[in-house]
Amino acid sequence: MKKEVENEIEDELRPEYDFAQMEGGVRGKYVERYRTKTNLVLLDPDVAQAFPNDEAVNKALRLLIQIAQRQQSNTTVQQTE
Repeated sequence: MKKEVENEIEDELRPEYDFAQMEGGVRGKYVERYRTKTNLVLLDPDVAQAFPNDEAVNKALRLLIQIAQRQQSNTTVQQTE
């Protein structure tokens, strides 16, 4: 059962911002443009603890890419011998 909120959030919106009277607004107008230029990834909590920021994540992923590419080229060389 949800605990009832003791203090209602006070509406601090100014009276001149009456969104009910606004016309022509389109919800999600730019959402596709946003999605094409943004790549967000949600990390699990245990993974997020290992990386303090986005720079650390990118560094680790670049290292992983390098290792995978070296491993792939080593496998290719061994198969041709």
